[in-house]
Amino acid sequence: MAKIVSYDIFFVQPRWLFLKLETDDGLIGWGEPIVEGRAKTVAQAVKELMEKYVLKYENIDNIEDIWQLLYRGGFYRGGPILMSALSGIDQALWDIKGKRYGLPVYQFLGGKCRKKVKVYRWFGGDEADESPEKIRDLLALGFRGIKMNIAGKLNFLLTPNEINSIVKRIGEVREVVGDAVDIAVDFHGRVSPALSSQLIKPLEQFNLLFIEEPVLPGNIESLRFIKNKTFTPIALGERLFSRGDFKPYLIEGLVDIVQPDLSHAGGITECKKIAEMADSFGALTAFHCPLGPIALAASIQVAATTYNYLIQETSLGIHYNKGVDLTDYLLNPQIFEIKDGYIEIPENPGLGVEINEEALKIYSLKEEDWSNPIWRKEDHSLAEW
Repeated sequence: MAKIVSYDIFFVQPRWLFLKLETDDGLIGWGEPIVEGRAKTVAQAVKELMEKYVLKYENIDNIEDIWQLLYRGGFYRGGPILMSALSGIDQALWDIKGKRYGLPVYQFLGGKCRKKVKVYRWFGGDEADESPEKIRDLLALGFRGIKMNIAGKLNFLLTPNEINSIVKRIGEVREVVGDAVDIAVDFHGRVSPALSSQLIKPLEQFNLLFIEEPVLPGNIESLRFIKNKTFTPIALGERLFSRGDFKPYLIEGLVDIVQPDLSHAGGITECKKIAEMADSFGALTAFHCPLGPIALAASIQVAATTYNYLIQETSLGIHYNKGVDLTDYLLNPQIFEIKDGYIEIPENPGLGVEINEEALKIYSLKEEDWSNPIWRKEDHSLAEW
């Protein structure tokens, strides 16, 4: 039996939080508990869970029992903060377990059912003057899938000219990449239900991989109406945090692709269950991951074992990562090499990533924590980001 004897939390650039757990026999595991823009709040929740439960637990091989303890040990549960704190701890415990037995995490989840995972990267879309030609640089890196935002700040409804401009811009992207590259469009929950209904039909001509978050989470009535109007697959889930949160969308057939985030939705333990639940409803899985190397590594481990897996989001080289990227924190950056649109499943023990602790010092977050932009419309009312 082994137990956790110490932990450290690292605030690192550009907007990530890393968790290091160490056992009494010297093994180290890494996790990434984070809510973007709420790193300090999540760190405090991690400390509380570690001190109350994890440091007192005698056999950390019992990951399922620890998960249930962290989730059910308090009367109030769920939500972005508590579930993200739990997620990072869960990732680190799986990393330790893999290292203890000399196996990649996927071996404990039933073994892999694929050798590689298809990946995509965010491109842009907030600014109307972003050139589709920039996508050629992204494709040169090996990606065969991209995702772009529908637009920047939006009014509840748009003029015909504004709608036509959005549709034209996405059409220009399709012209640049051709039909051999997947394009997904993220409405980001920033589009009103009425506007979403107007936009979704003219976008069908571009054969999109999916439309993400066409309305805000919880707006099931509007999503039901929108889903019945289009054959474009609907993806959602980055702001859902448990199987229970996904359940109504799956029962009503409102989602084609679930997107739980392994740093928000209960880590490896819960996201594997969400993916399996989605499969029973005929839905696909594509883990949300605009985060760091630990979150991506954890996602790939679960994707390796998930038959109904579609594609994996990565944040390699995206706009948030100015001056530092995922691979800068790794001693083995080659594990995220992209070949013809895929990343191969790593065979290293645990999550597969080897964290460079010197890089944690170099890129520690010395400035104020990242926050999303605050957007205001022409009348100065708040716009959804």
